[in-house]
Amino acid sequence: MEQHIKITPAAASSIDSVDFDHLAFGSTFTDHMFVCDFKDGAWGTPEIVPYAPMQISPAASVLHYGQAVFEGMKAFKDENGSVWLFRPEQNAKRINKSAERLAIPTFPEEVLLEGMKKLISLDKEWVKAGVGKSLYVRPFVFASQAGVQASAANEYRFMIICAPVASYYGGDVRVKIADHYSRASQGGVGYAKAAGNYGGQFYPTQLAKEEGYQQVIWTDAATHEYIEEAGTMNLFFRIDDTLVTAPTSDSILDGVTRKSILELANHLGIKTEVRALKVSDLIEAKKSGKLLEIFGSGTAVVVQPIIGFGYKGVNYDTPIPENNYAQKLKDALLDIQYNKTEDPFGWRFKVCD
Repeated sequence: MEQHIKITPAAASSIDSVDFDHLAFGSTFTDHMFVCDFKDGAWGTPEIVPYAPMQISPAASVLHYGQAVFEGMKAFKDENGSVWLFRPEQNAKRINKSAERLAIPTFPEEVLLEGMKKLISLDKEWVKAGVGKSLYVRPFVFASQAGVQASAANEYRFMIICAPVASYYGGDVRVKIADHYSRASQGGVGYAKAAGNYGGQFYPTQLAKEEGYQQVIWTDAATHEYIEEAGTMNLFFRIDDTLVTAPTSDSILDGVTRKSILELANHLGIKTEVRALKVSDLIEAKKSGKLLEIFGSGTAVVVQPIIGFGYKGVNYDTPIPENNYAQKLKDALLDIQYNKTEDPFGWRFKVCD
């Protein structure tokens, strides 16, 4: 594959038409996008072109068989105007791990990182300074070949688009623990960021929202006894001042923010345990007073406190305590992401000044 990235600048920017103080998450996009096509057994020359709709065949394989995976990360602008990504090499590795599971050709990681760097540099004015403001970066790949045969496609398109964003959630978050529907099963594609994983969650989440919850906590598909993850978050439970989170598996996404929280917690002297956690154990911890807080972690939310959960028609409140771990870890993570403090882990990836 050629390393050169062809760049066609937009004739004019649409940035002046954007109200950056009132952004709906992921609905406003920057001036440019990254595109690269896979044909005849190889990836072609990558390009950065003006953001625009694209033509696609009604017979495109992705529309019929769902061969599509994606990633999500953020770019941050510090007080000096420099732009940074947070651990993008982890996302580059994970999108290829996801691609392999869906029989999609992997994309060269060095080209992906260079493509993101050039794309964000071109649209750096869209990255606004200030904690809570960032540029959401969405790489994705899908089967573009026209044909409805039930087999892996021979043609694919890899793209990156970017959206300026503010905080993902506003207000309190309550969750419902699933006891019927499942997100993923052992041996399935739960560990991959496959598009269908998210589409399949929408209906159960819609039902949960009608009951007053914002998300679903998924349990294992076989027994519904063990906690796995939430719709857009990995989960942490503070039990007796120990942070407990489920181990990754082929049904749980290996979250970049999750692994960062674990490293940060250990760095800050907070005890952690990665172990299976039964719903019954969680409820018992709540009843005994040992469950002190619950929070989720993810690229979009960073760290999101959860003030209550429901299970089999019973609601349990989990009020946010003073000196909570969620805020402490969120502040520490944001300080690294926005270049406000030293980065002892080497997580920051400089994009441009």
